[in-house]
Amino acid sequence: MMIREMTHNECAATIAAQRLARLACAENDSPYVVPICYAYSASRLFAFSTPGKKLDILRANPRACLLVDALETRHKWKSVIVDALFHELADTEELHEERLKAWALLAKDFDWWEPGALKPQPQPVVTTSPHVFFELEILAMSGRDAVSETSEMSH
Repeated sequence: MMIREMTHNECAATIAAQRLARLACAENDSPYVVPICYAYSASRLFAFSTPGKKLDILRANPRACLLVDALETRHKWKSVIVDALFHELADTEELHEERLKAWALLAKDFDWWEPGALKPQPQPVVTTSPHVFFELEILAMSGRDAVSETSEMSH
């Protein structure tokens, strides 16, 4: 197996091809990691959530890190680390177009809303939508991939 650094374009292609990431944020020097579904557009990732610990932490400390990976086998994989800045897309006139863009990109997957809307315990009935759209502005990204040496030799 050979491990190599990925180019910026290879990192972007890996991010574009996936829809699940692990989002890391920090509160009081304590890390918190959760899976999120996302949509990728240019230098931004768009996501959706309901209120909870993740949003509380990101609102207080907007720096985030994501891991996006693609695993074929133990010896053939890609891994991209993204440093990002959280921006909440509040339901305001000013951010209306960005919210529509986020919704349109996320809605390309038929079940886009499930991970962000489902909670592990019963929730009270509400009359307004608690759903929060947000973007993660990509500040930097880097990646590595692994390939078997035999597949490298055949190219």
